Amino acid sequence: MKALLTIISLILLIGGIYYAISQDKLKNAQQNQPEETVVTTESETEADSDANNQLDLQAPVAKKIPHEMTIHGNTRIDDYYWMRDDKREDPEILSHLEAENDYKEAMLAHTKGLQENLYQEMVARLEKDNSDVPYKKGNYWYYRRFEADKEYPIYARKKDTLEATEEVLLDVNQLAKDKGYYNATGLAISPSEQLLAYGDDEMGRRIYTIRVKNLADGSMLQDTIEGTQGNPVWANDNKTLFYIKKDPQTLLGYQVYRHALGTEQSEDVLVYEEKDSTYYTGLGKSMDEAYIVIAHSSTTTKGMSFIDANNPKSNFELFYPLENNHEYSFVNSGEDIFVRTNKDAQNFRLMKTNMQDRLDFSKWEEVIAHDEDTLLNQVVAFTDKLAIDERHKGLDRLRILDLKTNEFKSISFNDPAYSANINVNRDPNSATLRYSYSSLTTPNSIYDYDFATGKSELKKQDKVLGGFDAGNYQSERISIKARDGKMVPVSLVYRKDKFNKDGSNPLYQYGYGSYGATITPRFVPNWVSLLDRGFVVAIAHIRGSQILGRAWYEDGKMFNKINTFTDFIDVTDGLVEQQYGAKDKVFIAGGSAGGLLMGAVINMAPEKYRGVAAHVPFVDVVTTMLDESIPLTTNEYDEWGNPNNKDSYDYMLSYSPYDQVSKQNYPNLLVTTGLHDSQVQYFEPMKWVAKLREYKTDDNKLLFHTNMEAGHGGASGRFRRLKQTALEYAFFMDLIGLND
Repeated sequence: MKALLTIISLILLIGGIYYAISQDKLKNAQQNQPEETVVTTESETEADSDANNQLDLQAPVAKKIPHEMTIHGNTRIDDYYWMRDDKREDPEILSHLEAENDYKEAMLAHTKGLQENLYQEMVARLEKDNSDVPYKKGNYWYYRRFEADKEYPIYARKKDTLEATEEVLLDVNQLAKDKGYYNATGLAISPSEQLLAYGDDEMGRRIYTIRVKNLADGSMLQDTIEGTQGNPVWANDNKTLFYIKKDPQTLLGYQVYRHALGTEQSEDVLVYEEKDSTYYTGLGKSMDEAYIVIAHSSTTTKGMSFIDANNPKSNFELFYPLENNHEYSFVNSGEDIFVRTNKDAQNFRLMKTNMQDRLDFSKWEEVIAHDEDTLLNQVVAFTDKLAIDERHKGLDRLRILDLKTNEFKSISFNDPAYSANINVNRDPNSATLRYSYSSLTTPNSIYDYDFATGKSELKKQDKVLGGFDAGNYQSERISIKARDGKMVPVSLVYRKDKFNKDGSNPLYQYGYGSYGATITPRFVPNWVSLLDRGFVVAIAHIRGSQILGRAWYEDGKMFNKINTFTDFIDVTDGLVEQQYGAKDKVFIAGGSAGGLLMGAVINMAPEKYRGVAAHVPFVDVVTTMLDESIPLTTNEYDEWGNPNNKDSYDYMLSYSPYDQVSKQNYPNLLVTTGLHDSQVQYFEPMKWVAKLREYKTDDNKLLFHTNMEAGHGGASGRFRRLKQTALEYAFFMDLIGLND
C-alpha cells in the first residue's frame, strides 16, 4: 500500500530524532519505482524476428474460480481470489507468474537494444566511486562510499580527522555475495564506539535479523536477533540493545524488547507492546543521546514514550497522553523540550516545556505560532539553536532560530521549484547545520550552513557524468485549475532545445497523492534520458499530499479520496491544453499508492493516456482493507476508511481499481510487482492484470512482470535497479516509435 518515499523500517528524521515508523511515506516516495532483475540482450536479428511474431503471441489466460464475498448486503464475485498464496509456494501460481514474465519478455524482445542503450546511459551518468559527505559523531567521521562497478555500499569511518586511516564497518558487497537480494539497514554505533549493530534482510520482505560486530577486531558477536524491524538502538551502557519485533503474519512491528549482549533472544525482556493494531511503533534516540524514545503513530494520532538512556531498565513513560487527532513529537536542547504539535494548529506549531511540566499543556510556551500558509515539517535542536524545516505556500523553507536572541535567519533558494531538507546532523554542539538541496535541474547538493556567519558552504554536489549540462534544461512551477476550482501545483522540466510549446512533445506525468507524502521537485538523473528525447516531465502535486499543508492532505483522503484522482486527470488536461504535451503522447507512472492512482485514473479516463506504468500497485482496495491478516491493513483505516462500516465500504468500492474494471478500452499498460512484497502483496496486481485481460476491449499491450527475488522496493543493488527503469522507458518510447 505505502510506497517505497510511503515504510516498514523507514527511518524518519522527526525533530532531530531518528526513529523507524512502519509506514511507506516520505523518504523514497521521490523515486517510487520498483526495480527489476537483469534483462538479457538479444541480437538485432532475433529482436526483428520477435517483433514480426508479436501478433502470434498469446497472453497467459488465468483460470476463473468464483469466490463470493458478502458484506453490508452487497455480494462481490472475485474470480481470481485463488491467486493468493501467503507462503508463495503454490506451483500453479508461480508457473503463472513465470508465464507472465515470459510473455512480457517476448512482447518487448524487439526493444532489447533500446533497453540496453537506456540502461547504459543511466549507468554512465553515475559517479561509480561515489561517496557521501562525512559527518562527525563522537571521535569519528562516518560516511558511505561506493567502489566502481560494485552494486552495494561500503560503510566506513575515520578517527579524528579525514586524513586518518579508513576503518571499514561493513562492506555490503561481501555480505550480499551470491544472494539474489540483500539489504543492510539501521547501522547503530554503540556509545563506546566499539560495537556496531545492524539489521539485514535477504528476501525483501523487510523482516530483519539484527547482528552485532566487534569493531576492535572485526569479529561477529554470537548475538542474533530474528524477526525484527531492524534499526536497533543502544542504551548508554554499551551492553543493552532495544529493538522492535514484528508480527510474522501482519508484519506489523508492535513489541519493543530489551536485549542484553551475550544472552539468547529467548531471554529478552518485553518492555512495550502496542495492542492497538491501528498504530505503528518506532524506536530511536535523541541527538544528545539522553533519551531512548518509542514513537506511537497512527494516521491521525502520534506521540512518544521515553526513558533515560543511562537507565535502560527503567520503565517507558508517555511524554504526553495520546489523544485522538493530536499529533506531537519532541526534541530536547538540554533541559528545554520543544514540541511540534497540531493541538489547535492544523499545520502544527512549536511549543516549549520541560520534563516536569510536560503533562500540563497550559504551562507550555508557544515558540512558533500556527500559520495556515506554512506547514511545520521538522525541528532539530542544537545546544543554542533550532533548525526548522517548513513548507511555505508549497515551497520548502529552512530557518534558524537563535535560542539566546530569539531571532530568525532564513536560508534562501532561487529555483522556481526545488527540494530543501535538513540532512544528517548528529552533534548537538555543531557550529553548522547540514542540509540538502536539489531542483529538477540541479543535482543533489549537500551544504553546511554556518550559524555564526549565516553563509552556506557547498560540501558536495552529485556528479552527473555523460556530458550533462544543467543549462540545457528548464524547470517551471505552474498551477492548474481542478474541476472544483482548486489550483493544483505542478512542477515540470524539459530540455530547452527539444521543447516547443506547441503541443507536440511527449509528456511523462508522475504522481502519488496519499499519506500526506509530498513528492518535492528534485533532480532525478534517470529523467535525463526522457528529457533528451523530447519528453516533458511533470510532477502533479495532487491532493492527498501536503504540498499546500495539512488541509491539502485532508482533502485527498477518506471520503475525499476521489479528489486525488480527479486532480491528476485535470492536470493532464491542463498540461495538454497549455501545450506542454501532445494529447496522444501522454504517459503516466506511479507506484504503491501511486499505483492505486494509476488504476483509478485509467478506469475513469482511459482515453487520455497512451501508456501507463503501475509499479507494486495497491489496486484491490476493498478486499485488502477487509482482511486484517494482510500487512498494514488496520493501520490504514484512517487513510482510506474501514470497509466494515457501510459508508466507507460504499465509497472505497466506488474507486477501487480492481472492482471498477469494466468492459472498455484501456491504455497500454506495464505492471510490476515483487513476489515477496510486504506492503502490497503480489496477488493484488496479479489479479488485476488477469481481470483486465478478461475485460478490456482493445488490442493495447498489457504486460506484467514479477521480480521473483524482491519485495516492495524492487531489486537490491544500485545498477540492477536501473534495469527496471530502462524497461519502463523503453516500453513508453516504443509506443511512439522512439527506438534509440
